[in-house]
Amino acid sequence: MSDTTSSMPPVSQRLANDDRMPRSSKLPPAPRYDFFGVVQGYLDAAAKLAGTPEHVRTILSQPKSEIIVHFPVRMDNGEVRLFKGYRIQHNDTLGPYKGGMRYHEDVSLDDVKALASVMTWKCALMGLPFGGAKGGVKFNPRSVSRAELSRVTRRFFHSLGGNIGPDYDIPAPDVGTNAQTMAWALDTYMNTVGVVSKQAVLGVVTGKPVSIGGTLGREKATGQGLVHCVRRWAELNKFDLQGKKLILQGYGNVGSNVALLLGQLGVSLVAVGDHTGYLVNPEGFNAYRLKQYVEKTGSIAGYPNGSAISREDFFSFQADLFVPAALENQVGPTEAEALQVRLVAEGANGPCSPEGEDVLKRRGIDILPDVLANAGGVTASYYEWVQNRRSEQWTLEDVDDRLERAMLDAYARMEQYARNKECDYRTACYAVALERLAKAYLDREIFP
Repeated sequence: MSDTTSSMPPVSQRLANDDRMPRSSKLPPAPRYDFFGVVQGYLDAAAKLAGTPEHVRTILSQPKSEIIVHFPVRMDNGEVRLFKGYRIQHNDTLGPYKGGMRYHEDVSLDDVKALASVMTWKCALMGLPFGGAKGGVKFNPRSVSRAELSRVTRRFFHSLGGNIGPDYDIPAPDVGTNAQTMAWALDTYMNTVGVVSKQAVLGVVTGKPVSIGGTLGREKATGQGLVHCVRRWAELNKFDLQGKKLILQGYGNVGSNVALLLGQLGVSLVAVGDHTGYLVNPEGFNAYRLKQYVEKTGSIAGYPNGSAISREDFFSFQADLFVPAALENQVGPTEAEALQVRLVAEGANGPCSPEGEDVLKRRGIDILPDVLANAGGVTASYYEWVQNRRSEQWTLEDVDDRLERAMLDAYARMEQYARNKECDYRTACYAVALERLAKAYLDREIFP
């Protein structure tokens, strides 16, 4: 991150520029990916297969609450800049809302709605007592100083006020945020919302540093959960992971831990990419050293032990496994045709478009869907929340054991449903989640 900000137009102009608009009237805007519409399509297909009552499908088709806030922040140069933040609360039938907070320049209402609904399916699939939520602030966190990032976070969470809470809505890290972000959020909440039980209020956010109530194992949990799924897929398909090759898009928290953990199983990382470009090393990257480099510099750019390649060459590079761990809509038909792998394990949310997924299916490339493959993060967040509620601190071994059992149990439910109904894994995951949600609605009925 830089310690200074560039000169900016007036607040009103910048706020207007936050919306997705073409930069020039001579150029048509790029087609916008309708992520929320894609997720709705998955819901409709699964609801039809599962025989979900129409009123339940209708309720789940839209979020329960959509919160948009605009809040001012004084920047290091004295300028006051206006930011736009979101918190979408999709469903709370099974328990408090749960989901990450994203800092990214492309955060938009529809995308956050889609991500919030995916959290509902994840929590239901994993058997967690949570509903789905998601939030974020529309800006580039790499463009501000650490002090500015702190002020943005504190003003955002202060603006949300009572819309979050340890028994109501529990945020966590996501793209562009981390444990430090959650530490600032927790401190802001504890200093602005009247609380009596200091221990219980620690659960207002998860993904915190261990020193202030975070859980051991949370940082690697999303990647760890994905690796459990890959290992189980390999066992079922009699696919020996030893000596296999991995290409990986995104080298943040999820991607780096996937590379480290798969490396322990004998899988070599041979190509990697992030927002700055793509690198290849046919002999295999040292995943640990690359992680250290990215933590120091903020990206893979300039890493000396790799050669730069194009995005097209990355997707066509010969390997065995591909883990997209960046943003949504990265694998369309072109990328799906180019991939030379046996398995795509979705570390990101919605990285494959429906058209890209159709190509992968036609080519016989298996897909481990996001709703299961990256659910290790929210599962470990639940463990953190439970520890906060009980004033406990579990060992790393305890967290790891619980997470492995949870991921393998969910995998078994997905695999069995897909086999019985002769459907793909993604539809099976949604259907299993819908069955749990539908049962809750049928038992509780509709108020009044």
